[in-house]
Amino acid sequence: MDFERIRDLIETLTGLMEARRLDELEVEWEGLKVALRRARNGGTPQVVVAAPAPAAAPPPAPAPGPKPAPELPPQPTEEVHVVKSPMVGILYRSPSPDAEPFVEVGDEVKADSVVCIIEAMKVMNEVKAEADGVVQSIEVENGHTVEYGQPLFVIARKES
Repeated sequence: MDFERIRDLIETLTGLMEARRLDELEVEWEGLKVALRRARNGGTPQVVVAAPAPAAAPPPAPAPGPKPAPELPPQPTEEVHVVKSPMVGILYRSPSPDAEPFVEVGDEVKADSVVCIIEAMKVMNEVKAEADGVVQSIEVENGHTVEYGQPLFVIARKES
């Protein structure tokens, strides 16, 4: 279990509770349930984290045979920058259903260019390129759910 991701999720949810003045918030994500409840005196929210219960029986072993190599997510290098999801939500590649996408493969972007938006709890959050360059690949389809840290776009850095 990645405690850093859990801590980041709790911090994000706590900020959301403060911003929306919520007394209680529950989220289930990847089999992990996080519940935040504000103390009766209005103090800092209390956190309850419940890990998933172990499975009753392991799944049957796959039939022997050649295994395809797992597809690894793109990794940042000096030549490329990988734009990763800052949160869990639904990715939209355009500002509205009938609008053109923010970017396409081959488009030149600046570090502050908006490449997509992620809807999380009815709030639209802009995601920026974070690097100057050219969009090399788009890793997520429009309207799909994304996870925290999931690669979204690969940007080939421009030579200075």
